[in-house]
Amino acid sequence: MRPIVRSSSLSRLRWALRNNQERYSSTFYSKSQKLLIGVNQNQALVKNTNSDNSSLYWRLSILRGLSAEAIEAADLAARLTSSDVNRTGPLVEYERRISDGELMTGDICQIGALRELQRLHDELVESVDTCRLDRYNTSDKSSRSRWFWSRLMPQSSYSPVKGLYLYGGVGTGKTMLMDLFFDQLPCTWKKQRIHFHDFMLKVHSSLQKHKGLSDPLEVVAQEIAHDAILLCLDEFMVTDVADALILNRLFGHLFSNGVILVATSNRNPDKLYEGGLQRDLFLPFISSLKERNVVHEIGSSVDYRKLTSAEQGFYFIGKDLSTLLKQKFQELIGDNVVARPQVVEVVMGRKLQVPLGANGCAYFPFEELCDRPLGAADYFGLFKKFHTLALEGIPVFGLHNRTAAYRFVTLVDVMYENRARLLCTAEASPEELLEKIVTISEAKSMAPRTSSRSRKNDVSELCVDNELGFAKERTISRLTEMNSKEYLEQHAITQNL
Repeated sequence: MRPIVRSSSLSRLRWALRNNQERYSSTFYSKSQKLLIGVNQNQALVKNTNSDNSSLYWRLSILRGLSAEAIEAADLAARLTSSDVNRTGPLVEYERRISDGELMTGDICQIGALRELQRLHDELVESVDTCRLDRYNTSDKSSRSRWFWSRLMPQSSYSPVKGLYLYGGVGTGKTMLMDLFFDQLPCTWKKQRIHFHDFMLKVHSSLQKHKGLSDPLEVVAQEIAHDAILLCLDEFMVTDVADALILNRLFGHLFSNGVILVATSNRNPDKLYEGGLQRDLFLPFISSLKERNVVHEIGSSVDYRKLTSAEQGFYFIGKDLSTLLKQKFQELIGDNVVARPQVVEVVMGRKLQVPLGANGCAYFPFEELCDRPLGAADYFGLFKKFHTLALEGIPVFGLHNRTAAYRFVTLVDVMYENRARLLCTAEASPEELLEKIVTISEAKSMAPRTSSRSRKNDVSELCVDNELGFAKERTISRLTEMNSKEYLEQHAITQNL
C-alpha cells in the first residue's frame, strides 16, 4: 500500500517551495507541484467525507491518482524542517548538478560516499570554533603564542571530528566528490586541497629548510596546521620509501595539532605500501590513519572517464611518426614560431632541460623524460611553465623498462592534476602499453601454457609489480580521458581564462 501523505507534510512542502524554490532542482520542484495540484483538486472531496473510514478511503484514492514520484517528493517533504531547507553541502550541490545536466543520474555508490562527506561537512560547520577552522577568528599573535608554549610544554589537540579516507576503483568520481565537498566550505576556513605527490614534495622541501633542528617534522607539521586545519589530499599513494618512513611521525604531529584529513585513493588503507621496503615501520601509520578517519569504499564498477568521447585527441599509434608529431606541435605553437631549448627550475634548486619549447608547449623524446632519474618534482616544475606536452615514442612496458613505467605513471598523474594537454606517439593503445604489468594475485591466477617454452616466454615478458599493477588502470583511464573531446575542450577553456 502506498504511504499516506499527512497534511502537516503538505504544509511544509508548500512553505518550502514558496520560500526556498531556488534551493531545489527543477525536477524536485515539478514533482512537488504535481503533488500539490493533485491534492488541491481533490481537497473538496476529502472535506465532504465523514470522519470514519471513508476519509481514509478518499485519501488513498487521491494518492492512487498521483505518480510514485510525486509521493516520493511528499515523503521527502514530510521530513523537511526549517534547518533542512537552509542546508548546504555536497549532497545539495550534487543534486543541483544532476538537475542541471552537469552530471549523470545519481550513482548509488557515489551517493553513499556523499553521505559521508555531508556528515563531515555538517560536523565541521557545527565545530568550526572548536576545530579552529576560521582563519579570522584566531589572531596571528595568539597562534604564535600557542606555538611558542607548545615548544616549551608539548600538548596534543586532536580534533573532535573524524576525517574521511575515500578509496575505490579508477574513474569512480572520488576526486570530483572531494572537490565538490571542498568547494562547498567557506573560503575563510583554513583548508587546503592538494595532490599527494605535490604535498610530499613540499614536505621534503620544508624539511630541508629546517635541517639541524631536533625534530624538523614537528615544525613542518605545525606550519601545515597553521595554514590548513582541513587537509584534502587527492590520490593518496605511497611508493617511495622516503615518504613511507616519515608519514607516521608527520601525521602523528598533524593529527595532534588538530588537522582533519580528507583523502582519496585507489588503495584500501591496509594495502598501502604493500610489499614496500621496511613496511613494518609503515604499519603504525595505517593504524593511525584508520583511527582518525572514517574509511569508506566507493564500490562502483563504472569508469566515468571512459564514457567520454574518446579518440578525439592527439594520441598517434605506430612507429616512425616523429615527423607527424613535430608537425602537430608546430601547428599548436604557431607556424611562424621557432621552438628553442629552455630550462625549467624545479624544487630545491634543481633544473630541468627542455629540448624544445614555445608558447606553453614542450617537446620531449620519451627517453629524456622517463628514462632519466626524474620524478614528480621535475614534472610539477615542468607543468608550472608548460600546459602542453608532446611526447615522442612511448614504448610498451614490461619487466625490462619497469622504472620508466613508474615515471610514466607519475608523469600522467601530474599532467592530469594540472589538466595539461598531451600529444604523443606510442607503440600501442593505452591498454596495450601496460598489458604486461600485473599484480601478484593476477599473475597467480593466470593459466599456465601447455608447453614449457611458451610458459617461460610468458614469465619473462611479465612485470609482476603490485604498485604498478594497481596504478595501471588509473593510468589507462586517465590517458583515455585526456584524449577525449570533453577534456580538450576544458583544457582550451582553462587556457583562455
